[in-house]
Amino acid sequence: MTYRVTYKLKNKDVNMFMRLRTSVLYEMLQEVSIAHTEELGMGRQKTLDRGLLWVIIQHRMEFHAPMEYDDEITVESWPGKTMHVLFPRFYRVTKKDGTLCAEGNAIWALIDAAERKFIFPEKYGIRIMEEVTGCESEPVRRMERKIPEKIAEWTVPFSVCDLNGHMNNSRYYDLAEDHMPLSLLERDTVLIETEYANEARRGEVLTLRCDTGEDERYFLGETQKTCFRMRWKFR
Repeated sequence: MTYRVTYKLKNKDVNMFMRLRTSVLYEMLQEVSIAHTEELGMGRQKTLDRGLLWVIIQHRMEFHAPMEYDDEITVESWPGKTMHVLFPRFYRVTKKDGTLCAEGNAIWALIDAAERKFIFPEKYGIRIMEEVTGCESEPVRRMERKIPEKIAEWTVPFSVCDLNGHMNNSRYYDLAEDHMPLSLLERDTVLIETEYANEARRGEVLTLRCDTGEDERYFLGETQKTCFRMRWKFR
C-alpha cells in the first residue's frame, strides 16, 4: 500500500526565493516514512519502545519541477524489498495538478539505541513487505570518495538534534546551502545524492569540506569520522 500525505506550503516551509526549503522536503520524507511504518504495524511499540532507532543510510532524489509558496503537494512513499538489514523505500512528490516535482529513494536500517549498531530485524519480528508500483526510481549507488578543501567548522548545537540524539539528517542540507553562493541557489536542483555514514552529536565540531564544479557541489562532513557525503547537481 502506498502512503500519501498532502501539504500546503506555508511561509515557514519556503526560502527567500519562495521555493520549498530542501531541509523541509527531507523532513517530510522522514515523517511520511515513519507514519507509513507505523501504519504497517512496525511503529514505536516494535522499535523505539524496545530500544531500536530507525536511521537513514542513503538518499537519492531527482527533481523535475520547483515546489513553491502556496503550492499543494502530495508526498507518496512505499517500501521496496528488504535486503537483510536494509529497508529500501521509494518516494514521489506531485503537485495538485499532477505535475511530478521529485522522485527518489532511501535506504533505512534499524540500530540498537544503546550500542549504536545495526540489528537483525527478524530477531525482533520486524518485517515490512515489498510493494511494486512501477514507479520505482533508479537505485541508490555508492558515492565517489573525495577529500575536498576544508571550508568551515561548525559546532553541532542542541537545536538541530532529534530524538535519536544526533544531528538530524535534514539539517545537513541547511548547512550545505549556507555555504553555497546565491547565484547557485537561485538555480533549479536536478539531483541530490547523500550518504550518511556516522552520526554528528551535540557539541561535536563538524568540519565541512567542499569540491566545486560549474553545475554541482560535493560536500563532505566529518567529526572524528566521516558523517556524510553529498552531491548536489543544478540545472
